[in-house]
Amino acid sequence: MSFKAIRADMEAILARDPAARSRLEVVLCYPGFHAVLLHRLAHGCWTRGLKLVARAIAVFSRFLTGIEIHPAARIGERFFIDHGMGVVVGETAEIGNDVTLYQGVTLGGTSLDKGKRHPTLEDGVIVGAGAKILGPFTVGKNARVGSNAVVLEAVPAGATVVGIPAKVVGRPKNDDFCAYGMSGEVQDPVARALDRFEGDLGILRARMAELEGIVAAQRKALDEREAAPLRVYANDRV
Repeated sequence: MSFKAIRADMEAILARDPAARSRLEVVLCYPGFHAVLLHRLAHGCWTRGLKLVARAIAVFSRFLTGIEIHPAARIGERFFIDHGMGVVVGETAEIGNDVTLYQGVTLGGTSLDKGKRHPTLEDGVIVGAGAKILGPFTVGKNARVGSNAVVLEAVPAGATVVGIPAKVVGRPKNDDFCAYGMSGEVQDPVARALDRFEGDLGILRARMAELEGIVAAQRKALDEREAAPLRVYANDRV
C-alpha cells in the first residue's frame, strides 16, 4: 500500500461524488474510503503470508464500515464504494481500475470450488445498488450493471445490463461516469415487454369488437327473416 494509491482513491471519490466537498471530509466521513484503505492493508498482509492478521483486519473493517472485502481479493486503483453498507466482495474477485460499487452489491461465487469462483470486473465498471454478480466470469471494460440486477454470465465491454437474470439493454454513447450505472436512455426490458403486450392487446380488442359487430348484424338479419309472416294462398295445391 502506497500513499500514491491512497491519494488516487481519495481523488476518485471527489470526482464521482458531488456530495464530497473536501479531502478531509473524505478521510473522516466516507466508510467506502475506510474500507478500501483497510483492505489494502489486509491484502498486503495476506500476500506476505500473514493470513490470520489479514482476516482480522477484514473483520474489523466490516465492523467499522458494514463493507466486507476478503483480503485475498485483488483491487485496482481509484476504486470507489459509494455509501457502501452491505457490499460483499469474495475471495477470488478481481477489480480493475476506476471501478465503482454502490451499496448492497455482492461479488459472489456459486460453487464450493477452491479455485476462481468470483467475478472479474474490468476497468471502469459501474455496479448499481443491490446488484448481484455471481460466478467466475468477466464484466467487460466500462460495462454498467443496473441496480438490483442479478448477473449470472459474462457482460460484454461497454454494455448495460439490467433485470433478473440480467440482460443487455443497451450501450452508453460515451464512457462518462454514470451514477448507479444507469441513464434516462435505458428502459427496463420488462416494462418494454409490457408496453408491447399492451399494444397487441389493444389491437386484439379492436378486432374482437369488429367481429362482434359482424356477428350481431348477421344475427339480426336472421331473426328478421324468421319473424317475417308466411303468405298462405287459398288456391294453392300441394
